[in-house]
Amino acid sequence: MNSESILDVRHLRQYFQVNKNFTIKAVDDVSFQIKKGEIFGLVGETGSGKSTIARTVMAIHSPTSGEVYFKGNMISDKKIFHQNKRDIRKNMQFIFQDSAAALNPRMTVEKIIAEPLKINHMIRGKSKLKEKIDSLLLEVGLDSSLKSKYPGEISGGQRQRVAIARCIGMNPDLIIADEPIASLDISIQAQIVTLFQNLQKKHGFTFLFIAHDLSIIRFISDKVGVMFQGKMMEMAPAEELFENPLHPYTQALLSAVPVPDPIYERNKKILTYDVGSIRADGQMIEVSPGHFVYK
Repeated sequence: MNSESILDVRHLRQYFQVNKNFTIKAVDDVSFQIKKGEIFGLVGETGSGKSTIARTVMAIHSPTSGEVYFKGNMISDKKIFHQNKRDIRKNMQFIFQDSAAALNPRMTVEKIIAEPLKINHMIRGKSKLKEKIDSLLLEVGLDSSLKSKYPGEISGGQRQRVAIARCIGMNPDLIIADEPIASLDISIQAQIVTLFQNLQKKHGFTFLFIAHDLSIIRFISDKVGVMFQGKMMEMAPAEELFENPLHPYTQALLSAVPVPDPIYERNKKILTYDVGSIRADGQMIEVSPGHFVYK
């Protein structure tokens, strides 16, 4: 795997002030790095700050403090971001959870996939554009006959594949997938995850893959970060984290994962984690190479 860093997030804080007496610390001093060709899985319960990190990286939110570097450029600085906005938007693509909301209901599948290609002048000529769209549809497992369909005329799994086709058509350096399978049936989820893996192997895409399903994260990720109440609790290579979780919160999460064994399920003990044990002065400590724990 290439050691080149695609995304480097340093001490990121994203606070939202509700009123003069109350501020939500959605992301509180989070740091991580994603290298080229890596799938970084970000996992945590609802409200832990996963999607806020994604939106801050995409510059939808301006960070309260901290720095975000994309291919070595500090894009968290508004001036630098706007100077390189076109390049950043082209090379950092987002796949949303709700494909129905992410696709324009008044555009056909063909126009949806073609739009960013035209805007960024990536394909010239109608025949080459048609060939490219057919190729992208085939790559995500869709028939070219769907080109004339509207999003409302196809299934949720097909819509998500269209969103993926639109994304990979840009050949981005980083793909941020925010709960891309959460709204799909279980059988379709497995197909989409396998598709992500195949695309990563074929093209070497770099992913920030956000989910709350631990089994999916373990299956697809090279490295995993565990979020809780805006903080990164633990970060390690995937297999190491799942085989030897060191933080009590990670241990509690893993203890709640169901196992297809009724006898084991009846007798197993689900661990709990004391919310009050998060200290304001805590920090990430490297306990072994590449394995960090919040203390």
